[in-house]
Amino acid sequence: MINRKIFYTATAALLLFILAASQPLLAQSLPVGSSILEDYFRREQIKGERDSLVSFLVRPLVARNKAAADSLFQTTVEEDVFLKGRGRFRVLPASIRQQYNTHHPFGWNDGPMIPANGYQAYFTAGFFVAVGDWLTVQLQPELVYAANKDFATFPAGHTDSIWRAYYAFANDIDNPERYGSRNYTRVFAGQSSIRFNYKKLSLGVSTESLWWGPGIRNSLIMSNNAPGFLHLSLNSRAPMKTFLGHVEWQLIGGILENSGIYPLDTTRTFEGQQLYIPKPDHRRYINAMTISWQPKWIPNLFIGFSRAFYQYNNNIPKNANGYLPVFTSFFKGQGNDDIAIGRDQLLSASFRWVLPREKAEIYAAYGRNDHAQNSEDLLLEPEHSRAYLIGLHKIFNTRKNREVEVLLEMTQTQEPATGSLRALQPWYAHYQTRHGYTNLGQVIGAGIGPGGNSQTLGVSWNKGIQKTGFFVDRIVHNNDFYYAAFGPMNRSDVHWVDLAINAYKTWRFQQILLSANASFIRSFNYQWRYKDNPAILLNGNKDINNLQLGCTVSYLFGK
Repeated sequence: MINRKIFYTATAALLLFILAASQPLLAQSLPVGSSILEDYFRREQIKGERDSLVSFLVRPLVARNKAAADSLFQTTVEEDVFLKGRGRFRVLPASIRQQYNTHHPFGWNDGPMIPANGYQAYFTAGFFVAVGDWLTVQLQPELVYAANKDFATFPAGHTDSIWRAYYAFANDIDNPERYGSRNYTRVFAGQSSIRFNYKKLSLGVSTESLWWGPGIRNSLIMSNNAPGFLHLSLNSRAPMKTFLGHVEWQLIGGILENSGIYPLDTTRTFEGQQLYIPKPDHRRYINAMTISWQPKWIPNLFIGFSRAFYQYNNNIPKNANGYLPVFTSFFKGQGNDDIAIGRDQLLSASFRWVLPREKAEIYAAYGRNDHAQNSEDLLLEPEHSRAYLIGLHKIFNTRKNREVEVLLEMTQTQEPATGSLRALQPWYAHYQTRHGYTNLGQVIGAGIGPGGNSQTLGVSWNKGIQKTGFFVDRIVHNNDFYYAAFGPMNRSDVHWVDLAINAYKTWRFQQILLSANASFIRSFNYQWRYKDNPAILLNGNKDINNLQLGCTVSYLFGK
């Protein structure tokens, strides 16, 4: 079955080879989540000092030649040469990340790290090998250890009707609160790939994390919030010139894994009915694509589109529609029968406009978690099953070699009011593909999860790659659940909202990159607790303080 999926994906995608340009390229990638280097490259671009054709809508970023690799990794990359000069070997940066939460899990976009209380550590290192320009191998495994200390989860003292609403979500998504009751240790293939390259095109097998879309704090369709998953990829390695402008794109077919962790208290009942419904023991197939277009008439504007389908392996039709649904119609009324085969779709349209003279960028993404029935349906209710993301990023010069950076970003995945009239599923959850849009228990898209909203304000003071700053996050947890559970009670005081104040600093000492952060989180109505129900309070409190401390050290091999 897997070979057939790979065959269909590769066959259709190889038609795009006619877009290839002529110059030879390298294919070493900067992993998604390399926050210091990615952040620096993006800042340099909006100041007009780096490649203006890189969209940042399709990541990981790829080094197109040795000079690009030196620039991307901020070091002179050392290479060992073999096979009479046709082979090249490099050691990739080594990183260790550590964090500590004092009360309960907090944060997202941390790849294979899990939502955990207490101490957690992540380590990665690896190497890159190229044979000519046609074959590249990148091996960069990841190791995660988490003490995974106990913490207060969804309160057992909530009423049965509230637990019924809890399971209405938990039965349709694989998103556990706690990863078991012991410490957690796991090795992942990580940011690894084997690729066959032809000019500006690449076909390969990878477990790298992907990020599609313009967001900095969130992405609607694809992010590094979850561990990377095994996928076959056909993609551009650099912006490709056409008569309409430059394009970047990626097409994947992959396998999503289940966490194997049960939701809380699976013995709960409501009016004699079992609330927990066991999920199928099947992995899921994902077919997804993204494309970014930079129109030649409007410099520095990037327009993106992404689409993803997922379903259980045992339900896939044995044809092109089964393995490549991203090329099917956008409307339900034109022959799509996703319900019959238990398939879910997500799509988004986005833009990013870089303004080098103003040293700024504005960006946005609009997504839907369901097909429209037809064009009239889309026109009348475009907000049905929608999510969106909006951002503004600006740099101000202060004095020589110093600058002030401001970031504003907001994301909403909470379902719209149309849900009171028409059936819809929360973002990333599905009543047929009941593990949802997740890998190993974590959402692949926006880390705020189903029904979540977030607003971010960040300010930093920068000098080159070094920066000192803070940002404030307001995160609303799963308002879709809140309205289902507490709306009938006419309670407006039970939203679970985190207000997080985060301070951070990054340094560089020759080949060492160092970052540290401290975050104070005030969780209002933690786990939807409310003051007039003593059975669910924590030491008489509904509002909880949490502190997160983190530190990352990376070593760049080179000069």
